[in-house]
Amino acid sequence: MSQAVQIGIDIINSKRSILAGGRLGLLSNHASFDGCHNYTKDVLRALYGDDLRALFSPQHGFFGTEQDNMIQSPHSVDPATELPVYSLYADTREPVDYMFDDIDTLVVDLFDVGTRVYTFIYTMALCMKKAVKLRKRVVVLDRPNPISGAIEGNLVDERYTSFVGMYPIPMRHGMTIGEMALLFNGEFGIGCDLEVVRMRDYRRERYYDETGHTFALPSPNMPTIDTAVVYPGQVIFEGTNVSEGRGTTKPFEIFGA
Repeated sequence: MSQAVQIGIDIINSKRSILAGGRLGLLSNHASFDGCHNYTKDVLRALYGDDLRALFSPQHGFFGTEQDNMIQSPHSVDPATELPVYSLYADTREPVDYMFDDIDTLVVDLFDVGTRVYTFIYTMALCMKKAVKLRKRVVVLDRPNPISGAIEGNLVDERYTSFVGMYPIPMRHGMTIGEMALLFNGEFGIGCDLEVVRMRDYRRERYYDETGHTFALPSPNMPTIDTAVVYPGQVIFEGTNVSEGRGTTKPFEIFGA
């Protein structure tokens, strides 16, 4: 194995000036940690202290405890930091204005799985749109695409856009979450004040098990790299009356009725 990829949060560890000088919010979950397995929220708290003011969670909750696909997560308080956790998969899919009142910069550190219908990228996009309205800065900490830079599949017909397909991108899009933020911001016209903390030593052809990092399930039914690899095709069964294996030990690797 060659040298491990330096992901965005690792870069912040060595160059803390990127986020210095303002109040911070963090959009992440339990799969967001650095190369030493420290949660991003704890890294930012150690580096910036009370400047970290709020946490935001995507689908399945901040700790990934919501098993079912469409179950909403309530707002809560993080027991370790005592910070508010605003759920962006609750009665709203986008942040309400007041959630950004106490921050100047929203930091995004999310483990995307490289498939168009995985909702984390759209939670990020909606936060970027809110940042434009409220004149906030967005900093995305980049992470590898776990299923490489390969591109496969059709585009969304723009008549059928939704929270599982907001933009016309391929089913297997081949991009990192930082690259996706740049695409949304530029090509799709969000236009927020955006900075992407790029990785070092990242090679697009590698799968996640070749990056030197540990795969941590970003959601309850995404337990392994194998799950992520089959997901772009198997997730389509959710549109039928066939089970895609949720709740088993091999979700999306098995299906049936």
